[in-house]
Amino acid sequence: MNDLIGREKEIKRLTKVMKEKEAQLVIVYGRRRVGKTFLVNEFFENKFDFKFTGAYNRPRQEQLKNFILELNHYSDEKYDNPKDWTEAFFLLRDYLEKKGSDEKQVVFFDEMPWMDSQLSGFLPAFEWFWNSWGSARKNLVFIVCGSSTSWLVKNIDNNKGGLFNRRTCRIILSPLDLYNTEKYLNSRDIYWSRYDIALCYMIMGGIPFYLRLLDRELSLNENIDMIFFNKMSELWDEFDQLFQTLFKNSDQYIKIVEALSQKKKGLTRGEISKATKIPANGDLTQMLSDLEKSGFIRVNTKFGNKSKEKTYQLCDYFTMFYLRFVRDNYGKDEHFWSNTTDNPSRNAWQGLTFEQICKDHIAQVKKKLGIPGILSTVSSWYKQGNDDEKGAQIDMLIDRRDHVISLCEDKFSTQPYEITKEYDESLKNKVAVFREATGTRKTIQVAMITTYGLKPNKYSNYIGKIIQLDDLFEKNDD
Repeated sequence: MNDLIGREKEIKRLTKVMKEKEAQLVIVYGRRRVGKTFLVNEFFENKFDFKFTGAYNRPRQEQLKNFILELNHYSDEKYDNPKDWTEAFFLLRDYLEKKGSDEKQVVFFDEMPWMDSQLSGFLPAFEWFWNSWGSARKNLVFIVCGSSTSWLVKNIDNNKGGLFNRRTCRIILSPLDLYNTEKYLNSRDIYWSRYDIALCYMIMGGIPFYLRLLDRELSLNENIDMIFFNKMSELWDEFDQLFQTLFKNSDQYIKIVEALSQKKKGLTRGEISKATKIPANGDLTQMLSDLEKSGFIRVNTKFGNKSKEKTYQLCDYFTMFYLRFVRDNYGKDEHFWSNTTDNPSRNAWQGLTFEQICKDHIAQVKKKLGIPGILSTVSSWYKQGNDDEKGAQIDMLIDRRDHVISLCEDKFSTQPYEITKEYDESLKNKVAVFREATGTRKTIQVAMITTYGLKPNKYSNYIGKIIQLDDLFEKNDD
């Protein structure tokens, strides 16, 4: 388990599961490529009483054929081919009963959503297996896993039928944060500056599968060219595969993320419907829920918005990078990333994506603000300007229980950030517009999150708190 960097909480949870004296139904889900299968395989050292992996987009009979081949392998017997999933689970029950009940039995179904092909009868058969036998088997640990988070949530975690309230453990595997990304890269003998690691994070997020592709003998730019822009590169078709394997009608989901990629502050449900021509009905609501649960979008609330209207924002780093740079440039210039180092579009992207990093490391931000234990809510805020009034946009507000609002400004640069007279006026205008529009009487603290801090001058004293990139690399102890 030494390779399980950044998974200490999950290891503790699985260790506790193995000590329980009742049957355990464990659900592991998270974004595709985040390391779910690796976590389970490593924790159990690939020693299972039975393991079965679903096949993508294959019919029931092929899935059953694969199942019986695995069962015969594990049992050293020759079971007859089952005609349906109910028979398949009965054969699994027979095999496990023959093994006895003295020792823990670990069963791992990987990519379970793929087993539930159209008209397969898989889910009712699994419900029958668990309710009639598995749930009473005190030595049984049954682990289900899959990249289709929406399927697992709907059919297992929040099941309203036969599996209602049957889940005993839920593990939601998140991408690695900056602290663990650096630790992971170091474990692979990659020792980049934190500036370069942050740039890498803007492209790959903390997805171990992507990080594993990095070559320690190449620079960051050379790696990105090799992995994304060379012809037939490692991730040239990753985007399409990602959505096709996760979602039915993947083209509709792609339309949504494409629309969101065009708007920095995100879109409301109605705006998404207008941009994509997808009717604003229950299907759109379900697709947005699927994308959120799968880690592609986040839901933001506007400060002081009594209507509670949600804004959806694209937050998956790989998807943002692909749509911004890769899709239209793949194969045209195999050194595209190295050749666009000072491109204004790239600099703008870095600034916008750094804001996402700050949001994803809110625990580290709060720690540096000195409020790790204070109840707070994070939101955004904007006011449209007109001919008579100035507008303002604030990407991250931390509304604190101690009657302080931290207004966070994020700036990504290669050197200490210098506040100019114009930027100082812009900041003060934001605070004034925000205070007037919201009517808040709380203290407003302006915090700057920058790469290397601020260059001292007569304007820098206006900043109440300075947070640097190094602070975002702090270990999250929550």
